[in-house]
Amino acid sequence: MSPLKFTRRHVLCTLSGLALPGVGGAAGPPDDPSAAAAECVIPAKAGGGFDLTCALARDGLQAVRPARPPLAQRFMPGGIGAVAYDRIATGQMGGPSLLVAFSSGTLLNIAQGRFGPHSPDVARWIAALGTDYGVVAVHRDSPYKSLQDVIAALRQEPSRLAFGAGGTVGSQDWVKAALLLRAAGRDPRSMRFVSFEGGGDALRALQGKHVDLFPGDAAEALQAIAGGAAVRILAVLSETALDGQLAGIPTAREQKVDLVWPTVRGVYMSAAAAEPATRAWIEAFREAMEAPGYPALRERHRLHAFSLTGQALEAYVQASIARYRSVAADLGLRRWNG
Repeated sequence: MSPLKFTRRHVLCTLSGLALPGVGGAAGPPDDPSAAAAECVIPAKAGGGFDLTCALARDGLQAVRPARPPLAQRFMPGGIGAVAYDRIATGQMGGPSLLVAFSSGTLLNIAQGRFGPHSPDVARWIAALGTDYGVVAVHRDSPYKSLQDVIAALRQEPSRLAFGAGGTVGSQDWVKAALLLRAAGRDPRSMRFVSFEGGGDALRALQGKHVDLFPGDAAEALQAIAGGAAVRILAVLSETALDGQLAGIPTAREQKVDLVWPTVRGVYMSAAAAEPATRAWIEAFREAMEAPGYPALRERHRLHAFSLTGQALEAYVQASIARYRSVAADLGLRRWNG
């Protein structure tokens, strides 16, 4: 058999024989799919985009392989992915049965060297499961009823408005806020930005009126709203209007603000993992995303269509990092670690 071709049985057998790092007990026989054990690391606190990424990965695999145990979930907050990436890069964490959630924000941080002196090559980028879009959201009782209201307030006195989102200066949520200030003709350095360890914490702060604006992602905001949070989305940062739960919410462009920010979500694993295991995971996710029920499953997790695996995803990652380096330079963000 060609090393590039795996039947469904071979994929199941490969995954079923993989040991789960940090979990006691040996894996079952390699021909027993029900013994397969694997883990998806959520590199932030609960309630954010990484959380829903691992949930979608779990549910997508389970839909096409109901005999295998569900993909286990583990939270590892720290630098919105920095701790997990460093542990993968330095060999403190990894193995053939451990996946880590990533997003476009991960690639932006790598582009700036914010995840340490580690190249994108320390990871194997396994699958992009879908895309989210940035939003600008406020408390339901906020006086700001449109994105133009926000722009007007920023033009008058930008320091009066507090942005709250995941990550620190240079994170993708910070960049979205910085680009909004640019649209208002203001210097991003005049912005008040409150940093949180993930979108879930930021949305709770918005709910408590501790911050004024949430420049996060749609899926996070929709999840909070579904849970009863008093949050209102002013704009979605997509190229064109979206349907589904975002139907009727105007884009930034429709409100005369040229700001578009897609947030691709997916999973990676250590580049040190054996090639057969890497290929098995790529095939497993390809099968899951090609299944007839996957679009509905993806939409249930509030993501939009964007599926890549293997070499196509590797090329996308490299191109995205190059583009984000240009965005960061334009905003005056310094390159970390040389």
